[in-house]
Amino acid sequence: MNRIHRLGLVFGFGVLMLFGPAPVPAAQAVGQMAPAFTVKTLAGSDLKSSELQGRVLVLNFWATWCPPCREEIPDFIAFYNESKTQGLEIIGLSVDDVPAAQLKAFVQKFKIPYPIAFAEARLIRAFDPGPYIPTTFIIDKTGRIRHKQVGGMDRATLKSWFERLSKE
Repeated sequence: MNRIHRLGLVFGFGVLMLFGPAPVPAAQAVGQMAPAFTVKTLAGSDLKSSELQGRVLVLNFWATWCPPCREEIPDFIAFYNESKTQGLEIIGLSVDDVPAAQLKAFVQKFKIPYPIAFAEARLIRAFDPGPYIPTTFIIDKTGRIRHKQVGGMDRATLKSWFERLSKE
């Protein structure tokens, strides 16, 4: 994603966050197979959706400057640490327009243990998280999108979805 495109995306998210959320239509992608993707994590590894089959996947579109995003991070961390060995994967997809070093510093400061990657334009087009962040997709073990949540997500919601999808 070029810098101008990313700035426009970040500006758009920022304006929408300042003026509050508008009614959000039902997620069109719920019930459909999630788009295949590969992301380069901040740690430098390629993470492929095809390698995550058989796990419950939580994709979280977020930004470091977003207050609701920051509020949900401790719940994501706690639930990830509790459930990663039981078949959970969380990937944080940052829409920030910052150098990788700055995002890495944020991740280290908050001790985020799950993989973080920049949300590239192709990934945003593929998932269409909409104009608000955070937006979180929960994907079942077969790769089907089962839930899309616009706005902050808490540990209880993560746990409920994970328990339900783990049994399938």
